[in-house]
Amino acid sequence: MAATTAAAAVPGVVRAERLLRGGCVVMAATAALLLGFSAETKTVLFVRKTAVAKDVQALWVLTVAAAAAAGYQFAQLVRCMYCSSSGDAGAMAVAWTSFLLDKGCAYVVFASTAAALQACMVGLIGVEALQWSKLCNIYTRFCEQAAAGMLCSFLAAAGMAVLSAFSARRLFRLYSPAGHRRSCPRAAVLATSPH
Repeated sequence: MAATTAAAAVPGVVRAERLLRGGCVVMAATAALLLGFSAETKTVLFVRKTAVAKDVQALWVLTVAAAAAAGYQFAQLVRCMYCSSSGDAGAMAVAWTSFLLDKGCAYVVFASTAAALQACMVGLIGVEALQWSKLCNIYTRFCEQAAAGMLCSFLAAAGMAVLSAFSARRLFRLYSPAGHRRSCPRAAVLATSPH
């Protein structure tokens, strides 16, 4: 009875991880696209200026980080689809690599989102002591797209933090006495086939 309940819980965890990875792919890709393609041209004091993400270095770093995170999460999603039929941890090296990369990805996206948010606050409210004027009242559409991109990247970072907990669970189950089962069908076939 308990084994049946545990076996039923594992596919739920795998399904949750797949859905969360898919959501992170969508959120990170949306953030990268919103930030990367947002541009607005205005004429200010007889000078025509186009606001793009490269104008604020932190926004450009966030764009690149979100795009890289979306690619990584997509690769992990493909790995999950192929190698997680039973839900148990795979090889030790794969588990450690996934754990470290999931943690790193979550940290990088969260840190770059926080840096971009801090840099964009100057454009939103200005800094009167330095005589930096507000720019979001001039480039309204650009600021709205940047805010939406940062919101998507923050949601992606939160999802990636939860995914790193899934990776930690998978990794540390390898160290339990019953945790040496393989999840990847190909790895199980290779381990049992005679050489």
